[in-house]
Amino acid sequence: MDPAGHIAALDREGAALVTAAERAGLLTPVPSCPAWQVRDLLRHLGYVHRWAAGYVGQQLGDEVPELTEAEQLAGGPPDSELLDWFRAGHAALTQTLESAAPDVACWTFLPAPTPLAFWARRQAHETAIHRADAALAAGQDPVYPPALAADGIDELLLAFFGRDGSDQDGASPDGARPDGASGASGPGRRLRFRTTDTGHQWCARISADSGRTEFTGRGPGRGPAADCEVAGPASSLYRLLWKRTGSGPGDITISGSEQLLLDWQAGIQLVWA
Repeated sequence: MDPAGHIAALDREGAALVTAAERAGLLTPVPSCPAWQVRDLLRHLGYVHRWAAGYVGQQLGDEVPELTEAEQLAGGPPDSELLDWFRAGHAALTQTLESAAPDVACWTFLPAPTPLAFWARRQAHETAIHRADAALAAGQDPVYPPALAADGIDELLLAFFGRDGSDQDGASPDGARPDGASGASGPGRRLRFRTTDTGHQWCARISADSGRTEFTGRGPGRGPAADCEVAGPASSLYRLLWKRTGSGPGDITISGSEQLLLDWQAGIQLVWA
C-alpha cells in the first residue's frame, strides 16, 4: 500500500470507529482494553491523532514529550462533546497527511521509505486496530479488507518486531515490543504466519538462548518447514496478532506446535497507551 491508500484507510477506519462507538455507548467497557470504557478509547485515540498530526504538520524533527495514559484519559472535552472532538481530530490528521509534501521531513520511529509513508501507515493501523476495540465493545465482529490487514501484519512483524529491543520503550503511545521471554526451546525453532486469501507469509526463527524472534520477511509460497504454522484470512490473522479476537475469529488453523505460538505470544507486549 502507498501513502494514499493508507490515508484512505485512515479516513474509512476512523468513520467506522465512530459508528461503532455510537452504537456501543460511551460508558460501555472495552473488552480488549481492560479497565477502559468507550469514552477512554475516544480520548486516547483523539490524543494520538493530534500527536501524530503535530509531527507532520509542524515538521518536528525531534521527539517531543508525550502525555501519560492518565493525562490522556483525563483530557479532552466533556462526554457530551467527545464524539465531535474525536471527529475533528481525525479529520485534521487526515487533512494534514493529504496536504503534506511527499518529501516532508519530521521525526519517525519505525523504518519507512519516507516520513509521510511512515505516519500514513502507522495511523491507518493505529485507527484500524482501535476500530476493533470499539466494534468489540458494540458486540460486533470486525472484518478488514485483506490488503489492509496483510499490510498491518507486515508492519507489526517486520517493523515493530524488527527493531532492536533497546529502543522499544517510549517510542509511541501505542505499539508492540518483545519482552524477551518467548519460552521456546530448541535450536532456531520456526514460526510461520500465512494468509490464505492474499498468499503471503512471514517466517520467524526463535533463538533458543535469548528467545529473540527474527522475522525473515514477507513473500508468497509456503517456504521451509515450520515447527508451528498459523494460517487464516488476513483480517483474522491481523486481529489475532494484535490480540483483538474477542470470541473469534474461528477461521484460524494452527499446524504443529501450538505451544510455540502460545509461548511467543506470552513473550510480546502490546500496549495501547
